[in-house]
Amino acid sequence: MIDRRQFIATGTALGLMGSGAAAAQGEALSDQFQPRLVPVAASIAAGEVHVDPNRFALYWTLGAGQAMRYSVGVGRTGLYESGVFTVGAKREWPTWTPTPDMIEREPEKYEQFADGVPGGPENPLGARALYLYDANQHDTYLRIHGTNAPGTIGQAVSNGCARLINDEIIELYKQVPVGTRVFLYPKMA
Repeated sequence: MIDRRQFIATGTALGLMGSGAAAAQGEALSDQFQPRLVPVAASIAAGEVHVDPNRFALYWTLGAGQAMRYSVGVGRTGLYESGVFTVGAKREWPTWTPTPDMIEREPEKYEQFADGVPGGPENPLGARALYLYDANQHDTYLRIHGTNAPGTIGQAVSNGCARLINDEIIELYKQVPVGTRVFLYPKMA
């Protein structure tokens, strides 16, 4: 688990940009949500994923003091889980099945999908998914995944996962190997 001091220090080091204001509506992301190269502290290792839910930002660290910043949607209050994880698996056009907790919380919304949804453009996980595992190599059911709903970027709307638009998760997916460390920073009150 990452403590507040470590979060603030790393957040400052990452040179976090943007306010996390409401996401763009429609099919494309507004300029403020476009991916961009940003400076980070040279001490931050290359080849890591850092998610700041307070800025609705995901950073793919490149080394030499740089990272690619993507805008994301994150988990709703009470569903977002911070910590250090590992990419344990990757899937193209993944299938999706709501967890039992999701069905229990909102049966009217999720019960109809209890048998799963095949991969494809209408699937809630979008075009690609990175599956986050804990230190014991168990699937946490947390994902970094795509979405075909760009209006959810810059918002806390999911069941705990971080989502990028499909074009951006396809780009990130190609770069992030299984075994990559993922830091999900705490939400600030």
